[in-house]
Amino acid sequence: MRTFRPGLAMLAPMRNASRVPPSQWTDPRHRAGLRAEQMAIRTLTGRGWAIAAHRFRVGHCDVDLVARRGPEVAFVEVKGRHGAGAGPALEAVGWKKRRTLARLADIWRLRHGLPGDRYSFAVVAVTWGQRGEIAVTVVEDAWRPDG
Repeated sequence: MRTFRPGLAMLAPMRNASRVPPSQWTDPRHRAGLRAEQMAIRTLTGRGWAIAAHRFRVGHCDVDLVARRGPEVAFVEVKGRHGAGAGPALEAVGWKKRRTLARLADIWRLRHGLPGDRYSFAVVAVTWGQRGEIAVTVVEDAWRPDG
């Protein structure tokens, strides 16, 4: 994994930002995103992963999930889709998002990583069908950061 050297401001904990509880969210996209993350958590824990962090945030950027299975740590981007019309979830994680995730992964590793840990990036796609069916697709080791 490429080494990112964040400035001190990026390593500082967030200030007292006001947090609105999910029960008060009004944007349906935010609620759908949370449902997708909850489905991803259930799927990953069912596959033997432990969730080390949900919405690990530094500044305005976040990693949806950090999952651990022994020495393996996966930084997971969750994509929720209503039908197949939005395109494949893996394609929705472009180079800018990958770069951001790699930087956040380096910060998480510096704060919480253990000697001997191995790191990877994954995507979990949650797709809701027109008849209420739900499909969850996990792409482990979805990409490698450059460098």
